[in-house]
Amino acid sequence: MKKQFISACVCLLAFASCSTKPVADCHPQQLIYNADVSDAFITERLSRIDSAFQWYVDAGYIPQCVTMVVHRGRVVHHKAYGWRDIERQIPCQTTDIFRMASQTKAITVTGLMTLFEEGKFQLDEPIKKYIPEFADPVVLDSYDNRTGKYTTHPAKRDITIRDLITHTSGLCNNGVFMRICREKGVYPLVTTDSVTLAENVARMGSLPLKHEPGEGFTYSMNVDVLGRLAEILSGQDIYTFLKERVLDPLGMNETCFYLPEDRVSRLVTLYEYPVGGPLQPCSNEVYQTYPYAGAKMLCSTGAGLCGPIEDYAKFCQMILNNGEFNNHRILGRKTLEMMQQNGVADLRGEIGFGMAWDVFRPQNAHNTIVSVGSMRWGGMFGTDYIIDPEEQLILLMYVNHVNNFSGYNPKTLMHNVVYQALR
Repeated sequence: MKKQFISACVCLLAFASCSTKPVADCHPQQLIYNADVSDAFITERLSRIDSAFQWYVDAGYIPQCVTMVVHRGRVVHHKAYGWRDIERQIPCQTTDIFRMASQTKAITVTGLMTLFEEGKFQLDEPIKKYIPEFADPVVLDSYDNRTGKYTTHPAKRDITIRDLITHTSGLCNNGVFMRICREKGVYPLVTTDSVTLAENVARMGSLPLKHEPGEGFTYSMNVDVLGRLAEILSGQDIYTFLKERVLDPLGMNETCFYLPEDRVSRLVTLYEYPVGGPLQPCSNEVYQTYPYAGAKMLCSTGAGLCGPIEDYAKFCQMILNNGEFNNHRILGRKTLEMMQQNGVADLRGEIGFGMAWDVFRPQNAHNTIVSVGSMRWGGMFGTDYIIDPEEQLILLMYVNHVNNFSGYNPKTLMHNVVYQALR
């Protein structure tokens, strides 16, 4: 009882300290529930989050949703809507587990950057120094859709680690490049087949590039290569590495590539909204079952993690805290400052891109209610996050559906209904 009292006092003192400091100096080490947030939000306007997402569910546009809002460490909002499983009428819970897909990327890059801070690599080194299969990159010139044959020319320069982090390497898995991936045995996302990260990345080295390294922004399999680099530099398998460097220190205890048996029942069913609707279970068996079925060998560091929304909120709070949370420092302040800068000039248009996420530049301010300088990314199965240093605010919206042809965008909806409630 005495320990609990002392712990409660520490939390209250930490919050009181935050409330009297400049916003940028507030670094809460735990998420704080049941705190008064009326200083930052008009509480009656927060109810619009509930009405908006419940309408999406009732209208049949999304199967389920968990939403979470954190301001200066205080949990402003944390709700679940809809169904974990519509057919069996199992309600969605805030602790349900979602396929995070590309939200995996920021965790992978963060882990890799801990090795950067230890001097294990430099950003502008060629990746071939560590993964020799990338020694002779070539760029695609032409492709014959009938025969599958193609021509290439040698790239002007090598692919660097920085190219991979900023998705400017030229690696691509869309269109004809998807066909080439299949021909070369490359798995661009997740799989239930027997293949390791090392094997998959080695095969990527023979893929033709969409463009010269550094001359375009092509969102692709770059972070899987970075995950393999982390394995090589650390001497550990990638899951062990990420657990030791990021997940365990932050208390992200339920985030993993493959679910243990006792968590499978909490995984939400993956749905799809095809052209014309209606919402229905996703027919892609791999996407539906990979977290618990099959070989469970490919730890895709670009798309493979699963977990509950609260785990990822801890990761986001670490970013807002300049690299520290749960009394563990993951990255240094200056490293994160670098990671939050636009590193692709205008190659991504008005938005910009840092080292793991979109960076909202002033040029994009007319398109969004979100603050300039915010970081955003999500996953192909519907998850999304915003990390806003100006407001010291975190937004998370988790849904699991693909082929969303409903015409509705729950990610933008989340941004709008949260920011409109700020004082």
